[in-house]
Amino acid sequence: MIMYLQVLAGLIILVGAAEFLVRGAVALADRFGVSPLVIGMTIVAVGTSAPELVVSLSAIFEGAPGLAIGNIVGSNIANILLILGATCLFKPIMERPGSSPMDGWILIGGTALFVALCLYGDIGLVSAIILLAAFFGFLGTSYWRNSHDPDAIEEAVHEIEDLKSGKKPALISAMMVVGGLVGLGLGADLLVTGGVKIARVYGVSEEVIGLTLFALGTSLPELAASLVAAFRGHPAVAIGNVIGSNLFNILGIGGVIGLVAVVPVPAQIVQFDIWVMFVSTAVLFPVLVLHWRLPRITGVLLLVAYIGYVWIQAFGVADALALFG
Repeated sequence: MIMYLQVLAGLIILVGAAEFLVRGAVALADRFGVSPLVIGMTIVAVGTSAPELVVSLSAIFEGAPGLAIGNIVGSNIANILLILGATCLFKPIMERPGSSPMDGWILIGGTALFVALCLYGDIGLVSAIILLAAFFGFLGTSYWRNSHDPDAIEEAVHEIEDLKSGKKPALISAMMVVGGLVGLGLGADLLVTGGVKIARVYGVSEEVIGLTLFALGTSLPELAASLVAAFRGHPAVAIGNVIGSNLFNILGIGGVIGLVAVVPVPAQIVQFDIWVMFVSTAVLFPVLVLHWRLPRITGVLLLVAYIGYVWIQAFGVADALALFG
């Protein structure tokens, strides 16, 4: 019972701490005159993906690398199949996405790079340098494009105004940042500790817990943001959320964990899960490059695919696939 409470408490603390961190850091950056575009592409982007980052690092330090890699790969699968599927089911994405075709090429290229590095069997220093170089290249390219796009600048201003929620004293903002960081550490520790216990009690591999429970839990903020945007009549915002989150996961988080340790990639992930991630990303490719629309039936198919993926994890990849053999 305690291990379930640890996981639940960890997820709640992680989500709340990330919100505190983002709002405090945005207020501080705005007070010091940082442009909304820079704030949106750095503080907001990093803050909303902070749960995945801190959980993955905590898993490495706790000696559970399967959780870290599983969390990255599982989060990317959930972002496309679950978040985009739920958004389309709630409100079809019939408008042209705000992202450019280049984003599609960058996403598929970044995913292919991560898959190729995983095939070597581990993520180490060399892989980390390659991934982080690609990540900062993506940030630089995105900033250059968005700085010449009035619509992107206006959208960043609105986003920052929503997050600031009025003027706050610098001390309060700083305390929110510190509290958010402390909360992220505490939440990650509880989540990883509880997850490892669940894996041992039920004889489930660490990577499966990372691919399902952790991935779903740390993707909840993106799911909530996408559904709120759809409710407000802007479902295509979900596509931008998926692009940013997925690239941050595989390039940013993948690079950071490779800097702190040589992280072995579990055999199951190499043989199965990274290919599910790649195929899921490829499904999104024509939407970004060819501007295909996403009707409600697409949302149904994506959700069914995600349920099927989780079902396979629950029954064991080898056993589940054997049923179709």
